[in-house]
Amino acid sequence: MSVKVFFNNSCNICKLEIDHYKKISNNISEWIDITNNDDALRITSKSQKELLRRIHVINNGEVIAGAKAFLIIWSNIPKYKFLFKLLSWKPLFVLFHYTYEVIAFFLYLKNKHQLKWKKEIYPQKYALSVKGHFCGEKNGDLIGKM
Repeated sequence: MSVKVFFNNSCNICKLEIDHYKKISNNISEWIDITNNDDALRITSKSQKELLRRIHVINNGEVIAGAKAFLIIWSNIPKYKFLFKLLSWKPLFVLFHYTYEVIAFFLYLKNKHQLKWKKEIYPQKYALSVKGHFCGEKNGDLIGKM
């Protein structure tokens, strides 16, 4: 089974946990840091914000995020198979899922400064008119002469 894990190595909490998993896991093929990694965006077909917001894995060609991603990681680590079995039970999984979402949200807020703002994504903010007047943005509205 080929599993690729996409994680934020710049987040101290994420790094600590993933470093632990790396030491004890033999079954996971790749650990991929998403920090400034355009290949991760391409491979997963996710945005930088989506990758920063939750942990992701690719398992048998399928991109899986959040609590389900942890289940896949734990199912591949003998020491953590008990967590996989326990939290796969639907009532506990629901609790785990929402707990993870809350924690992941606060970690995202802590680390969202890592998001790159790319000109090519928002070209209207850098548009020049034919006459050379800058057309910028103020409070979400385009300004300047066109």
